[in-house]
Amino acid sequence: MQEVSEVGVYLFLGFLESGKTKFIQETLEDPRMNSGERTLLLVCEEGEEEYNPEKFAVRAVTKVTLEDVSELTCENLERLTEKYKVQRVVVEYNGTWLLQQFFDAMPESWVINQIMTFFDAATFLNYNQNMRQLVFDKVQMTQLVVFNRFKGEYDKIDFHKVVRGISRRPDIIYEYIGGKTEFDEIEDPMPFDVNAPVIEVEDRDFAWFYRDLAEKTDEYVGKTVRFKGMAAVSGKVPKNWIVLGRHIMTCCEADIAYDGFAVKTNGLITGVKTRDWLTVTAKIALEYSAVYRGEGPVLIAEKIEKADPPEQAVVTYY
Repeated sequence: MQEVSEVGVYLFLGFLESGKTKFIQETLEDPRMNSGERTLLLVCEEGEEEYNPEKFAVRAVTKVTLEDVSELTCENLERLTEKYKVQRVVVEYNGTWLLQQFFDAMPESWVINQIMTFFDAATFLNYNQNMRQLVFDKVQMTQLVVFNRFKGEYDKIDFHKVVRGISRRPDIIYEYIGGKTEFDEIEDPMPFDVNAPVIEVEDRDFAWFYRDLAEKTDEYVGKTVRFKGMAAVSGKVPKNWIVLGRHIMTCCEADIAYDGFAVKTNGLITGVKTRDWLTVTAKIALEYSAVYRGEGPVLIAEKIEKADPPEQAVVTYY
């Protein structure tokens, strides 16, 4: 069987008139991009700005426009890959299409190399207020967020908080109207002291603790934490183990989900039922757990007590 060569994908996200076309144009004008790879420029929306192929340093570029999401299918993308012998794909993605629709349509040979997201600073906060799900969708997996047409009177913290409420991973750049570019250097201290003898997590801060521990488990191993959570037990959870967590709203009410950690109770409490509220003091370890069906952050209980439900049943990152 002939081995299928990998096709690197560069994915540019954002709403209409957010600066995607300009950035892609400049990227394809860069001689460093002219590595000889046959490139498919897949355009999923067209705004006022138009491409000027004559200025491309990358010569082997084929531009294809998808006018409707119904054209975004694996069969169609495989056909384009074969027809144009594609070795690299640059995608200007439609801001109203969900990212998962692209992932579902990707041929097996396509591999994501980079994801960048662009927003018009003048409209971003309004978009976030009225189309939160689409903003979340464009930030959740990106490596870089660029705020174009930024102005000095804008408060960077307003933009920073929205991005960091979705993900702590991407770099953030503010590109001012005059051409000045500024990297976001705002620090994001956790709302609890991660270096305290016992990390005290308030009810309202559980979402931040959950994300930080899940993303940076190694940094928490060996530390002690205390928090309140809702228990989950079932036949699939081994004896003397429970799951303790909260319902977290990441984007909107439709995505509210229960997220929790495996807790080894050490027999400190019995008769726990699903939806019981407990306060646990536990040492954090990285171990195998049947709860995860693999390795993950395990809380080894030192003290467990019954607790009253918190005032707010669902927590958020805001």
